[in-house]
Amino acid sequence: MAFSYRMWIDGHWVSEGNPTPVKNPFNGDILGHLPNATPEMVTRAIQSASEARSLMAELPIYQRAEILENTAHYLQQHREAFIKRIALEAGKPWKWSAVEVNRAVENLKFAAEACKSLHGETVPLDASRGSEGRMGFWIRVPMGVVAAISPFNFPLNLVIHKVAPAIAAGNTAILKPASNTPGPAQMLVEALLESGLPPTAIQLVYGGGSTVGMQLVTDERIAKITFTGSPAVGRIITKNAGLKKLTLELGSNSGTIVDASADLDWAIQRNIMGSFAYSGQVCISVQRIYVHEQIVDVFTEKFVAATRQLRLGDPLDPQTDVGPMISEIEAQRVMDWVTEAQQNGARVLTGGNRKGSLLAPTVLTQVNSEMKVVCQEVFGPVVSITPIQTFEEGIEQINNSIFGLQAGVFTRDLPHTLMAIKKIQVGGVMINDVPTYRVDHMPYGGVKESGIGREGARFAIEEMTNIKMVMLK
Repeated sequence: MAFSYRMWIDGHWVSEGNPTPVKNPFNGDILGHLPNATPEMVTRAIQSASEARSLMAELPIYQRAEILENTAHYLQQHREAFIKRIALEAGKPWKWSAVEVNRAVENLKFAAEACKSLHGETVPLDASRGSEGRMGFWIRVPMGVVAAISPFNFPLNLVIHKVAPAIAAGNTAILKPASNTPGPAQMLVEALLESGLPPTAIQLVYGGGSTVGMQLVTDERIAKITFTGSPAVGRIITKNAGLKKLTLELGSNSGTIVDASADLDWAIQRNIMGSFAYSGQVCISVQRIYVHEQIVDVFTEKFVAATRQLRLGDPLDPQTDVGPMISEIEAQRVMDWVTEAQQNGARVLTGGNRKGSLLAPTVLTQVNSEMKVVCQEVFGPVVSITPIQTFEEGIEQINNSIFGLQAGVFTRDLPHTLMAIKKIQVGGVMINDVPTYRVDHMPYGGVKESGIGREGARFAIEEMTNIKMVMLK
């Protein structure tokens, strides 16, 4: 099976440019060859997007909404093709690829609705002495060109989280998807164009972060960068972006507290999903579970048993629960972290082995906060279970992290619920669910090294607009 990979630059499809292979992470098959943009191609894309700013800014809101709604309908019509492409390129099991496509359709609809609610407020200027006879109000206006740099792990929905709000806000967008999962982004661009988006309002370029990505980050014609990736790259972007607005989603080592009062079966079911869905390659994957000592033994026994029931294999098989990691190199990195933890006293209860890019779901105990599998972002199917004596200790352990994206808390105790909401230092606290829970219209983002800014249609649109103040006398 071979796909034709093309860039969309200045209203034309472009297939030239130093091709590199796109591989199926499950079996290594070459799915096609990806053209990489030259500096001249990126410059042309930026210029085209810049010249289209007025066109998009003047596009009526109802037309922006219709484009996004039509794109959602297109995805529904071609649902299976999108699911298969995600499974092939990302190695995401069919069931989770289907979830991503379903969310993508909903996400486009959320953006369409949110752009209809784009508004400002009046300002009572005569509250200030000497401003009698004046009327004031502010409105939100498009920023201009938005550069969207998206990761491999949600190659459709995380692209939509960046591109759809940009369109809704009246901006033009330049999209640089991950080079190992470019297909869903290209298919989305095709859908947007088919749905009525002006041809130069979207640009699609491929290439490395240090080349194409850096050219986007440093170009002064771009008003905003929206990026999902690592803290290290986030720092590079921050250092080089200049006077641009930034939205940076930079990952986590998300933790869950399971209180003595928790619904144990529900907590186990949700933490299994949160730990191992898409091989743990999710920014809000469960990585650390802190369980009250009164129930930790039974929790661990049932959790390990449920983990061993997960089916590992071909992502195209609808029965597969856990597929490959994005590459054998990444699978080996995670295995090295697990081995290092074992050498420092951690115990592997199940898993801890790999075959190529397939890494068995792995459960650890007897870990400490200095181990990479605890203090850094594993981004693999590895979770640790640690006993706690008090609920307060669980909160302290959650907060003992350089990250702060989301956290999960399982409890039936109202004071503990309120304590968690108040004291856990994250962007989102999920009560009686895992940190992996996300719906696409909620404000999503973190604190500390998990990043700055928020995604979610309404919130992203606000961050992709400028406030313009108007005074009438």
